[in-house]
Amino acid sequence: MKLHELKPTPGSTKKRKRVGRGMGSGTGKLSGRGHKGQKQRAGFSQPIGFEGGQTPLYKRFRKVGFKNPNRKEFATVNVERLNRYEDGTVITPDRLLEDRVISRTKDGLKILGKGSLEKKVTVKAHKFTSTAEEKIKAAGGTIEVI
Repeated sequence: MKLHELKPTPGSTKKRKRVGRGMGSGTGKLSGRGHKGQKQRAGFSQPIGFEGGQTPLYKRFRKVGFKNPNRKEFATVNVERLNRYEDGTVITPDRLLEDRVISRTKDGLKILGKGSLEKKVTVKAHKFTSTAEEKIKAAGGTIEVI
């Protein structure tokens, strides 16, 4: 077999429809567009979701809720996860990233109060819950808001 002998599989290709080429072609005169109306005109394009003048689905549903564009999302860590560090360790968002306790800092770090803390550590974070503050201080540690 040579390159010039290659042919597409029978039935895999179709000739394109040539419209407006005379009455005998089958797509002459109106070129398959029908009589008059918006769809028959040149340059017609229908909006996505158009339902023939009926109120479209996206307008029929009620609009609920609000998405705050200025919302801040914090990486969260529970107090119990800080037990892995030795006494006297300074825990910062960068340190937690290095140790893979968090995957990314997002808009800051927030320490939550779930669990108990047995180590005396210094925690530097952007936010603390009141229970987390109490537990860190009860264990003899200190907190620092960045």
